[in-house]
Amino acid sequence: MTRGTVHLAVYDTYADWETGHTTAHLTQNGFTVKTVGLTTHPVTTMGGVRIQPDLALTDLDPADSQLLILTGAALWDTGDVLSPFATKARSFLDAGVPVAAICGATAGLAREGLLDDRAHTSAVPFYLAATGYKGSDHYVDTDAVTDGDLITAGPTEPVAFAREVFARLGVYEGEKLDAWYRLFHDSDPAAFEVLNA
Repeated sequence: MTRGTVHLAVYDTYADWETGHTTAHLTQNGFTVKTVGLTTHPVTTMGGVRIQPDLALTDLDPADSQLLILTGAALWDTGDVLSPFATKARSFLDAGVPVAAICGATAGLAREGLLDDRAHTSAVPFYLAATGYKGSDHYVDTDAVTDGDLITAGPTEPVAFAREVFARLGVYEGEKLDAWYRLFHDSDPAAFEVLNA
């Protein structure tokens, strides 16, 4: 039984290590993960992996998704080529569909004005300040932040990022969510028994 579809944005220089925990455990818990690119032409991740997107961004409708995931990429900071993904994130949030952004994708959301009125985090405050955004008062210096339908995390926190996604989508809750985080973030062997009880 599927719990719905999650869309993972993919683009050249996509930081492929940032969403491995998230997509693997979503898939193991009944979600379908589909990749979305600017087009359906193949892209190459920062790790050199070639990915053929399942659909083009223009064909992505928030009504068909449970979540949009945006990862870091060198391209977020070298021009506007990825700005259509931030615009799509706005349409998701306007429709009440969650968006999860990590690393450089947070700067894309900042440029789009999506962090001006929401609690958020990123790599460091001055990284987002360089975008000229107006949300610095809402910056939280922590691993990952959820504010309603928006999840943000810094580049060194893929496990905390996954935890916030799982909490928002109800994949794991309470003790199991805590145990998942302790197992994958802290290597706590006692958490394995709780997670698999």
